[in-house]
Amino acid sequence: GNSVRNQVGEFVVTQPMPSMPLYFWNDPGNERYIETYFSDYPGIWRQGDYFMMDDDDGCFVLGRSDATLNRYGIRIGTAEIYRSVEALPEVADSLIVNLELPDSQFYMPLFVKLQDGISLTDEIVQKINAKLRADYSPRHVPDHIYQVEEIPYTLTGKKMEVPLRRILLGHSVEKAANKDAMSNPQSLEWYVNFRDTQTAYRYE
Repeated sequence: GNSVRNQVGEFVVTQPMPSMPLYFWNDPGNERYIETYFSDYPGIWRQGDYFMMDDDDGCFVLGRSDATLNRYGIRIGTAEIYRSVEALPEVADSLIVNLELPDSQFYMPLFVKLQDGISLTDEIVQKINAKLRADYSPRHVPDHIYQVEEIPYTLTGKKMEVPLRRILLGHSVEKAANKDAMSNPQSLEWYVNFRDTQTAYRYE
């Protein structure tokens, strides 16, 4: 990439700085550390935030890029999706990812945990899609909606969007997620099985 001004871009660091962690705990060979910060731009630290610098050297951190879905050039905040979907009485929780696939294709599945005793039906799918379209735009409508028993969370209560995206794109759980930092590590088993058995997208 190129350095730009007055445009939103990825926050990257090309030289060492004091606040950089040196390594992760229990990460032999620094595999997870490198995967987290250096896999997108080899040798360059990717912070995971959108950033802008203006002509007066004013700096603006504009939110997490890994919590933003970039779908065909349209930036969609995952919080927008959750605010809309989880306002429906049938939905208890949700998680969405956008998978960048070969040949410049995208696949955006939405995983929903429904209230006890409710199963995902065509009517509920249509209701979710209609609400996203009405609240935001057709670009916010997922490619498919899947019912799950659990949404993976960290111990601090954050939805694990980035680790799940990596798992769905073929990374091992060990490289994509730190189970010791999860409140429900067993939840990942469903998503691994989904990845290995689904036919909706090709990630290799």
